[in-house]
Amino acid sequence: MRYACECLHEGEEIKEINIGLLGAGVVGSGTIDLLARRGDQIARSVGARFAIRRILVRDPLRPRPVPIDRSLLTTDAASILDDPSIDIVVELIGGETPAVEYIAGALRRGKHVVTANKEVVAKHGSELLDLANRSNVNLFFEASVGGGIPVIAVLRHDLIANEITSLRAIINGTTNFILTAMEQGHGYEDALREAQRLGYAEADPTNDVDGTDATYKLAILSTLAFRTNVRPSQIEHFGIQRLSQKDFQYAAGMGYVIKLLAAADAGPNGIAASVRPTLIPTTHHLASVKGVFNAVLIDGDQVDKFMLYGRGAGARPTASAVVADLCAVAHNLQRNVIDRVDIVQHRLPVVDFGDTQSRFYIRLQVADRPGVLAAIARVLGDNEISIASVMQHETDETAGVAEIVIMTHLAAERRMATALTEIGTLDVVRETSAFIRVER
Repeated sequence: MRYACECLHEGEEIKEINIGLLGAGVVGSGTIDLLARRGDQIARSVGARFAIRRILVRDPLRPRPVPIDRSLLTTDAASILDDPSIDIVVELIGGETPAVEYIAGALRRGKHVVTANKEVVAKHGSELLDLANRSNVNLFFEASVGGGIPVIAVLRHDLIANEITSLRAIINGTTNFILTAMEQGHGYEDALREAQRLGYAEADPTNDVDGTDATYKLAILSTLAFRTNVRPSQIEHFGIQRLSQKDFQYAAGMGYVIKLLAAADAGPNGIAASVRPTLIPTTHHLASVKGVFNAVLIDGDQVDKFMLYGRGAGARPTASAVVADLCAVAHNLQRNVIDRVDIVQHRLPVVDFGDTQSRFYIRLQVADRPGVLAAIARVLGDNEISIASVMQHETDETAGVAEIVIMTHLAAERRMATALTEIGTLDVVRETSAFIRVER
């Protein structure tokens, strides 16, 4: 377990720890509700009771899903950051600015910080961790990745004795819900609308469906796993918008499912990291992760394969992670210690994505006439890419167009990109409909 349950002895005093909460939206309200409902249980377990002293909001008059004492509400962040009685600042406003300034300001003032902000941690995590170390305070961010899955704690503590070589993760519930629906026969637009109706997707789902959200999370996981700074800008990412229901049919026929896979590997040349739709074998550990569930698969030299699975988003799982971090800070305050994480800035470089290798699935619309495959094979061969298999699935005899699927052997990403550009110029190729990596 991450933290021992230290029940109080008779007569032992329960300490009060004051909290300043930045944000009372979905996660903030969930955290307020959870602390109210489970406050006594938490106090008995950790020997401390959390008291919310101030809550930063944009609009104090706005209705909220949980009862909140309006005397606690403020629109002035300084009333929290400059209050010497507040021990912990909980940042739940989201976005990069002004959240990063608030977090840094709290750390500089000697306040412990708990945050769920994946964008801030992904872009500024190593600097903020260094600032926390220098300020002798704790910075926790379990809720930034995986909702209720305790993956950050595992990487910070439980696997510290391991040399981690690989991460594979499904870490965006919205896209996994959409892909699961497409696997079951629904089109992309219908699956997205259903995700929005159920509240799994935002009105503007761009950050989810284009892979940005998963990229932030992979940057955080990679930084902790490999103890070196990995920025989101160094991670190549592709979204799911161009996938067709056909690709799921063809993949299933070959023994694969399609997932938005966040992948990072540490090798002799550095770290290779990407987020992109990927064919994974139906026997793979992550193949059965369906709907809004998330999973993280870790390879360590002592534990071999290690997988965490659970709900990756939503008010309740995320609030659970926030409160777990509050309890971690409470334990550290009682022991007068801080939880240090040292990130070596340039211990391992992030390799150029074009130098990474994979197998590939390519779906093409081509002219239905002799010599087509020979022309395509010649381009692939000129780029040192060999064909593992070719399947023709549909032919429109009236239009004279056929659909073929090519599976390649292992090839460099850069050579594959060049080959696709050249294939697109062939007069026998009407369209490159899909181009998907294949997990080994």
